[in-house]
Amino acid sequence: MTYAAPQARPRGGRPRTPDIFDERTHRIARVAVPLVMAVVFGYWAAANQRYGGPITVGNFLFGFLSGIVFFVVYLALQAVAPKLRREMHAAAWAAFIGSAVGFLVSQSNESVLRCIWLGLIVAAGSFVLLFYRYYTREDAQGRRRVT
Repeated sequence: MTYAAPQARPRGGRPRTPDIFDERTHRIARVAVPLVMAVVFGYWAAANQRYGGPITVGNFLFGFLSGIVFFVVYLALQAVAPKLRREMHAAAWAAFIGSAVGFLVSQSNESVLRCIWLGLIVAAGSFVLLFYRYYTREDAQGRRRVT
């Protein structure tokens, strides 16, 4: 029977979490995950807009364009946000999440105030969670801590 050799512990004393995926898988996932999310977002926006009615060409194009905009903004944010300080990093992602939710709610024939409030509530909750995550994993300049 063979056993795994013990890993050397980093300087912090805690063992590192093993990475089960190789670098190629991570590169593919950086595009594939936002692409799948954009397809879901576009379909969701189109479904909200048609109110359960039949699918039309205009409805399909609306969903397609909504998905493309979501995908482009997500990739731009994915490229720019890690260069920001942790407060702005969390605020950028929270604004994106809140505006996406507000946009989806606005397509379902709700009042503008309800859309804004739901977007702000989701953005505030996202900011708290993301700020905590970045605060515990980054230093003040936004560089990941090595432990």
